[in-house]
Amino acid sequence: MIRHQENTLTLRTPEGVRFSLVLAGPSVRFLALLIDWLCILLVLSVLGLLVTAASLISLDFSNAVSILLSFLVGMGYSIVCEWWWNGQTLGKRMFNLRVMDRQGLKLRFSQVMVRNLLRTVDSLPLFYMVGGITCFLNKRSQRLGDLAAHTIVIRNRKTILPDFDQLFSDKYNSFKDYPHLAARLRQNIDPNDAAIGLQSLVRRDELRSQDRIALFSELAAHYRKLVAFPDEAVDGLSDERYVRNVIDLVYRQ
Repeated sequence: MIRHQENTLTLRTPEGVRFSLVLAGPSVRFLALLIDWLCILLVLSVLGLLVTAASLISLDFSNAVSILLSFLVGMGYSIVCEWWWNGQTLGKRMFNLRVMDRQGLKLRFSQVMVRNLLRTVDSLPLFYMVGGITCFLNKRSQRLGDLAAHTIVIRNRKTILPDFDQLFSDKYNSFKDYPHLAARLRQNIDPNDAAIGLQSLVRRDELRSQDRIALFSELAAHYRKLVAFPDEAVDGLSDERYVRNVIDLVYRQ
């Protein structure tokens, strides 16, 4: 379930857990885009030195290479950065912005491709006029590329972490007896998946009992796929306890 209010998008899971996302407006997105343009121009300037050397061999060949590089770098920069950095480019990182699926799901590579390939349309006729107008008219501040790829751009808010000593007080964590597996878990877990687990523990008392059981069952099943702890470490653990152990390892290294 999705509810939009002002510049905030609220997602509600079937288990009743609500997550609020602050949408990035056109102005801050354009500032991030300017930084990305500067990065692209810097890369092209360096590559331009090589193209200039090629012009000594053939001017037509040099021009063809220059056009090809401009297209590849212009498109490839955003595609590579957003996929490698989970929805961020250098400009977005500077302004704490992130691209994500509009349902709050993990960004897929196909979405990264679609939204960046449509930049050529959004940039028409110049200075991203089409994309900018679309952002102003769209309640989620989506440009055409976002609409086609089903993505949104959010502002990363600083996470206020709970009191972990209180949250995990008087709880023995059997997973800590296997430091090599704990390290592998921290390496494999997605930050968004860890954040969902943490929020679920913090707000577990707000859930109905059947929703709470279903939520922690799903989370535990997902976490078990990341690292297989030995039977003696998981024997007798409930799903909620399993999730608690995982989150304890991730946030209290």
